[in-house]
Amino acid sequence: MTTMHSDLFQPLDTDGTSPLVYAHAFESWLREKQAASRLRQDSSSATYASMWKAFSDWAVARSLVLQDLNVDDLEAYIASRGHAEDLSPRYVWRLLRLLDAVLRRHCRLAVYPVNDAAHTLLMQRPEWRYAQASHNEELPSYLAPARARRLVAWLIDPARGQHHSPDQAEGGKWQGLRNRTAVALQLGAGLTPGDVRAALLSGVVTEGGRVAGLPWKLRLPAHGAVAEREVPLAPWAARLLRQWLLQRSLQGIPGPLLFTATRSGRAWGKVAQYNAARSVLAAAGIDDADGGSFLLRHTFALRQLRRGTPPDEVSRWLGLTDPQPMRRYLRVIAGPVDVV
Repeated sequence: MTTMHSDLFQPLDTDGTSPLVYAHAFESWLREKQAASRLRQDSSSATYASMWKAFSDWAVARSLVLQDLNVDDLEAYIASRGHAEDLSPRYVWRLLRLLDAVLRRHCRLAVYPVNDAAHTLLMQRPEWRYAQASHNEELPSYLAPARARRLVAWLIDPARGQHHSPDQAEGGKWQGLRNRTAVALQLGAGLTPGDVRAALLSGVVTEGGRVAGLPWKLRLPAHGAVAEREVPLAPWAARLLRQWLLQRSLQGIPGPLLFTATRSGRAWGKVAQYNAARSVLAAAGIDDADGGSFLLRHTFALRQLRRGTPPDEVSRWLGLTDPQPMRRYLRVIAGPVDVV
């Protein structure tokens, strides 16, 4: 096994720039892992030792204090190795995990403030953060906070945005409001495109809410393999839904469906509804969101989990029976990710 031994009788420099400080920090972490049987193979220990030595040689040469390393320092090191054959995203993932573990233990033992620079950098870079994810475990995409806020503001009042109104682009006021409301329910209630097309007027619940006459949840019928369920509505989405119900009544649209393709009450087709959702996202300035409908649903789910809603409850709202999607959501939430 390859290790780095420091002289136990030689006092360590206290400024954290000595190669002995770096070596001692790594060896302390390594001994802890070996004692806990977390590193059973000499080859793994040798790999980590090699990774640490390459980093520590670079850091010591620049007089960087171990406990004070920051994100910029770590990015600079990775950039300096940019042409190395072994610096794949998975290598960087492993490196940053190692640096985080050694830094945290060193700071804890030396009674320094916790240094989470390596963890912070890993969370900031998806290409490294998800490098270990299986292709079958692809993590869900979602709207970043600024884009979600922009979309919500535009859905509520497109006339104030910088992009054209869907009421004009879609050929009439009622179609534009229908499209915006449907997208609002995907972002503000986690509905799938199939849920949107299957939703019934009778499923809109206004009784028992905080604001009289304002919808506050939807009862969705069973369709396909999805069971009947109830979902809560974000207040801003509920206000749009109330506008749509009024407009639908003014248009005299018959039939039980909440959203229809025509004034005659014809069902909204899959392709037409998909294109309508894409047109809304494009008009709101989110025109690079392929698969946008599920992007909105993922954002709803992650927001609820970040708010502390129990996963089982979120799963019921989404109509999930397979636990796999929820596990993917929880893997995103495990990191310090902001979701509106």
